[in-house]
Amino acid sequence: MKKFNISEVIDSLGVNRFTWHIFFLIGLAMVFDGFDYMIVSYTMPQIAIEWGLTAVQKGSLSSWSLIGLIFGGAIAGIVSDKIGRRKTLIYSIAAYSILTVPIFFVHSFEAFAFFRILTGVGLGACIPVVATTLSEFVPTKRRAVFITFGMAWMIVGWVLAGVVATFLVPRLGWRFCYLLGGIPLLYAVFLYFKMPESIHWLASKGRKEEAVKALQNAERIATGRCTDWDSAGLIVPTPPKVVGVKALFSKEYRTITAGIWIMYFMGCFIVYGINAWLPSLMLEKGLKLSSAYGLAIAQNCAAIIANCSTGLTSEILGRKKNIVMSFIVAAVAIVIMASVGNNFGAILAANIFLGFAVNYAITAIQPLIVESYRTEFRNTGVAWCHAFGRVGGAAAPIVAGIIIQMKLGYSMSFLFYVIPAIIGTIAALMFVKSETKGKSLDQLAEEQINSSVYNS
Repeated sequence: MKKFNISEVIDSLGVNRFTWHIFFLIGLAMVFDGFDYMIVSYTMPQIAIEWGLTAVQKGSLSSWSLIGLIFGGAIAGIVSDKIGRRKTLIYSIAAYSILTVPIFFVHSFEAFAFFRILTGVGLGACIPVVATTLSEFVPTKRRAVFITFGMAWMIVGWVLAGVVATFLVPRLGWRFCYLLGGIPLLYAVFLYFKMPESIHWLASKGRKEEAVKALQNAERIATGRCTDWDSAGLIVPTPPKVVGVKALFSKEYRTITAGIWIMYFMGCFIVYGINAWLPSLMLEKGLKLSSAYGLAIAQNCAAIIANCSTGLTSEILGRKKNIVMSFIVAAVAIVIMASVGNNFGAILAANIFLGFAVNYAITAIQPLIVESYRTEFRNTGVAWCHAFGRVGGAAAPIVAGIIIQMKLGYSMSFLFYVIPAIIGTIAALMFVKSETKGKSLDQLAEEQINSSVYNS
């Protein structure tokens, strides 16, 4: 009887039709997620005028959904490790799409905040399970590339939100943007019939026969043939002694948990703070509404390129070097954007570079997050890191609003983002101890077991 593990089989198949099948299924889920989140930034100016909001209240419009993301991510990570990646993804998409529609009818700041928090719970559940699922379906040598490409889908949703708002808001008003946010419910129904469960997750739950059938299905789609694998020969890494949230803070994982939490917090603070306020800051700089929206769209287009390229670089340089480099470049981009004058061409160039740099940095962390934890609590680790990062994302628009309200000027509205970029660099240097590049999930699991035995 031939012995085998899941990573060996997936790696032997390489990038194939099944890989792309999963990638596009998950990718569309992230497009819808990105649209439903980012539409707030493009409707902030109109909502603030209609309801007479202060600068701090205006900034908090983006923060309410991030508060939901914190709770959604924390809950969904645990749930996904228990009931599976597939169900969690479907339920989260259905939740945020259904809860976006009522915003079309609200007429107060308080009602808007209530529904955006609820919507954020679904949005927060979706994002980490996407990264986790991709990591468990793709070949080892292309894992970072597909994870970061997967995050790029979300930015496509951000761009789509900008395009829709640019054409829809002046003609029909801001409310219709939220009505469109209910469309993903149809996609959740589609995924119910088309999305397979993670093979690694099935094996980790002792469901070897189901895991082998799922592996055979992947092989059939990839090559047109099917190997008669014997489930008794499937090698599954020894289960960890501790799982769930407690495992994240165990002796073996507390250092890397601290590192990725700090880095992701700082990355979210920069990205979400800038995205929330960019259209409004450009309007205050004297640009027309269409030009302000155009800059935000251009920045997000640059972010798509950044998300795709950071995975490729990560496979060449390694996770740690790529993260350190990315935060340094992000700091430089922030300084340039803070120093730019009123020439539109200069603003556009600085804006594109900024969008590329800050999104490159936050996405560079993604492969390390999913590779740092065992399958049994991988999505808990990913989701709790994302949830902690969203605390930074939720705080950033409010902090930015306070700074803007202090009337310290345009430059200071951007320069304070250099601080989290520096902290992110230091965290990468201090807390990332080992390299995960080129190691399969089964190999990483075995190394973590050996480390646990050695440390005990």
